[in-house]
Amino acid sequence: MIRRFGMMSTWAAVIAIAAVAVVPVAGQGSAPKPAARATSKNYTPARTPWGDPDLQGIYTNKDENGIPIEKPSQFEGKKLEDVDDSEFAEIVRARNEASVARAPGIGGAETGAGPVHWYEHYDAKNSRPWLVVDPADGRIPPTTPEAQKRAADRVAARAGRGPADSYEDRSLYDQCITRGLPGSMMPAIYGNSYQIHQGQGFVAIRYEMIHETRMIPLDGHAHVGPSITSYMGDARGHFEGNTLVVETTNFRDPNRGASGKLRLVEHFKPVAPNQVEWSVTYDDASTWARPWTFAMNLTKDPTQSPFEYACHEGNYGLRNILSAARAEERTAK
Repeated sequence: MIRRFGMMSTWAAVIAIAAVAVVPVAGQGSAPKPAARATSKNYTPARTPWGDPDLQGIYTNKDENGIPIEKPSQFEGKKLEDVDDSEFAEIVRARNEASVARAPGIGGAETGAGPVHWYEHYDAKNSRPWLVVDPADGRIPPTTPEAQKRAADRVAARAGRGPADSYEDRSLYDQCITRGLPGSMMPAIYGNSYQIHQGQGFVAIRYEMIHETRMIPLDGHAHVGPSITSYMGDARGHFEGNTLVVETTNFRDPNRGASGKLRLVEHFKPVAPNQVEWSVTYDDASTWARPWTFAMNLTKDPTQSPFEYACHEGNYGLRNILSAARAEERTAK
């Protein structure tokens, strides 16, 4: 099966997708049972022949779809551990019911992106009520005056432009280039699989959507010079006990309005034979008042092997977006 779906926008759309509740496939009578939130913090994974913790395998984050990044207002004053199982089950049920009308092909909407059974985000069994784990209030810290000015400058630079005057007005995701980082690890409506490979001195992560492969050296070398940037940044990793720690810098076009000083720190912590807790810390003093961290679960599932992602070969999303914009302009004259 070749994935040839319409494109979405980058990190903003990914966050929107993650924040939108999941829905059951038509015909399912009840809401999904949330995944168990209690995992063993003392789990010891197997080792590779050269002695590193073995993280290899095929993973999916489809069950994390529908979890909002920040703490919903209904949980004001509560910590993650204060939300009991019945309350948690109720919010997942409510998310499902609220999303039925928005589901392609279920609530009357038709996107042309294929039948409902192609989508992977239905029946998601969430692991937590929200994703931000630090600060303790579950909210992203306020942005700095410098970041606010950058945002205002971007808006001013686009004044008078439409959303599709040029391919440059569309996201890198729309252009089939990248979902960036951590966007490539975030749940979406499809393409949620990735595979972790290990060798002596490196870890590689192969993503289904956009089909990028991210190389993470473990050799202790310093990051490349600041003049060398890339969309996925420059990654360096090491193990702390059983946890893989990855620091990434040197981003080109960093997400969420971050500056070129952005430093992302990921932790891949095995917590069960088929589960890894993945957390990401944003550290950019030029953008946020303090670092902040979100976390989710990655589930090992050998049945979710990444498919070919034939974005450039089979997707006409960008071409159609631009041609539709030109057609609207001609009609307006």
